[in-house]
Amino acid sequence: MKVLLTGSAGFIGTAIGDALDVAGHEVVRVDVMLPLAHQTTQAPPGTHRLDVRDAASWVDLLRGCDAVCHQAAVVGAGVKVSDLPDYAGHNDLGTAALLAAMYEAGVDRLVLASSMVVYGEGRYVCPEHGAQVPPARAVAALEAGDFDNHCPRCDRALGWETVDEDARLDPRSSYAASKLAQEHYTSAWARQADAAAVALRYHNVYGPGMPRDTPYSGVAAMFRSALERGEAPKVFEDGAQMRDFVHVSDVARANVRALEVVTGEGPVPFAAYNVCSGEPVSIRDVAVLVAEGTGTDVAPEVTGGFRLGDVRHIVASPRRASIDLGFESAVRPGEGLPEFAHAPLR
Repeated sequence: MKVLLTGSAGFIGTAIGDALDVAGHEVVRVDVMLPLAHQTTQAPPGTHRLDVRDAASWVDLLRGCDAVCHQAAVVGAGVKVSDLPDYAGHNDLGTAALLAAMYEAGVDRLVLASSMVVYGEGRYVCPEHGAQVPPARAVAALEAGDFDNHCPRCDRALGWETVDEDARLDPRSSYAASKLAQEHYTSAWARQADAAAVALRYHNVYGPGMPRDTPYSGVAAMFRSALERGEAPKVFEDGAQMRDFVHVSDVARANVRALEVVTGEGPVPFAAYNVCSGEPVSIRDVAVLVAEGTGTDVAPEVTGGFRLGDVRHIVASPRRASIDLGFESAVRPGEGLPEFAHAPLR
């Protein structure tokens, strides 16, 4: 099939483009080359340097494509309130403009890069009162070193469970709000345009080609950079925050599979799937695993610091993606994170 890939020069976009090439698909690569993400404005060979916010001006590029794989976005938690226009412009307006251009060009199949951040906090259970929706963690509690979410009824610390795609959506940052908006625009487009789309909710993506020391760097890359400087990786809170780390090669495979499913017979108009390893790991253990890969015994420094936009635990269920897409991760965090310590970065 012929696939237009936005954000094609990025960390994840590059891996997806390579996987599509290997699978024998024709790839039309598009990237605006934001300096913040790429630290250069020079597009790779074969890449159209275009802005999705101006997609109406490049409708002809879409004509003849079977599907679009939309990875272009401004990422990160959003450091300050003044970041809001960038998220709304590139992510919300960009997606809306792309969807309108796709309709004009007659392209009715889409795979959207979404994120675990649309969930906000994960799923919590009290041993006495069952499933609970905790309120936002109080600043005073965080400052006192109490990082857990507590049962609203008995104040016990809540335990975590895996989150499936039917969980409530509660974005806690500028970036999260923009990713949820992308999903809403896509769902509305699918109904109005008699089209079909899949949103892939990536969990913590890492692997070769990850950007180094930029706002687009993930925590694994930050830990690695600290180790390369001879410093201990600094871990926020108490390090017990639970996450799911998924290798970029698995994310690429999930996109190829989703494109094949969404362009097949009888797909639902819109569906969302977790893309994850299915093996939860604490943030402290991520630092330990990356350090193991460097061959050093540097222990992480648990700082007790915190960021107000962070959530305590968010761990995904991989079940629906396995059943509907036939996707399961191949790289286990216990193998991939130590290997990441010496993987090439950009």
